Amino acid sequence: MSEHVVRVQDLRKTYRGGLEALRGVSFDIGRGETFALLGPNGAGKSTVIEILEGYRDRTSGEVSVLGVDPHRGGLDWKARLGIVLQNTGEAPTASVRELLAHFASFYPRSRDVDEVIAAVGLSEKAKVSVRKLSGGQRRRVDVALGIIGRPELLFLDEPTTGFDPEVRRHFWDLIRQLQAEGTTILLTTHYLDEAAELAERAAIIVAGEVASVGPIDDLGGPAARVPIVRWREGDAMHEERTDDPGALVAGLYARGGEPDRLEVVRPSLEDVYLSFLGDEARRVTEAGNAA
Repeated sequence: MSEHVVRVQDLRKTYRGGLEALRGVSFDIGRGETFALLGPNGAGKSTVIEILEGYRDRTSGEVSVLGVDPHRGGLDWKARLGIVLQNTGEAPTASVRELLAHFASFYPRSRDVDEVIAAVGLSEKAKVSVRKLSGGQRRRVDVALGIIGRPELLFLDEPTTGFDPEVRRHFWDLIRQLQAEGTTILLTTHYLDEAAELAERAAIIVAGEVASVGPIDDLGGPAARVPIVRWREGDAMHEERTDDPGALVAGLYARGGEPDRLEVVRPSLEDVYLSFLGDEARRVTEAGNAA
């Protein structure tokens, strides 16, 4: 893609007391692309997002969002953005339709309110107070507010937190619809299957630095994608990475038939992601995924 909607070069953020939240982060996002920002809690993802949205100043580095420095972005620039925050505070007493109609009036070319309500699966709740909705339904209202202004760039910060699996799949369909319309999307998520399903490219941020950036299937480089052969001999489990798992398996068969618990594993996005984390961060992430 020739046109970059987001450009970040050597972005740094140091807080009072010397805490370095970001240490030279660089990436870009092309027009119409869905880009995922991945990393454990405390890695710096939220700081990056807040700087791109214009809500937090940077210490140094170059940032351009829709051709504008976010630090200088005015109301016209902000009207081109859609933002779905991770936490949105107390729910209002207005109905779903009243709330969306109110927000739609702020934008010069907003989407049809009823079409947006239908798109997020809330048509039957259109006249219900947002405060009376379930947590998952309120999250869908958040998404509706993020897209009502027909944004050129949509920020989705953990958008499906609290969704059950069926609702999450419906949300993915909505994102695909936005992608087909040419919306550029910056997604942060702890669901790695979500990133793999929706994003073309991603950056993994660890301790304020970009550990890897590129197409989803290329993150970590060729070495991270080498297949793993696992098998059991006696009481011991064996594991070997190899570019030719077929030859290794054939050799094991030749030594005495099929080994016990033989499997060939091709590393997933989760495997690659975890390989960049320290032992403690890996433990916390794995515990969270198992919860």
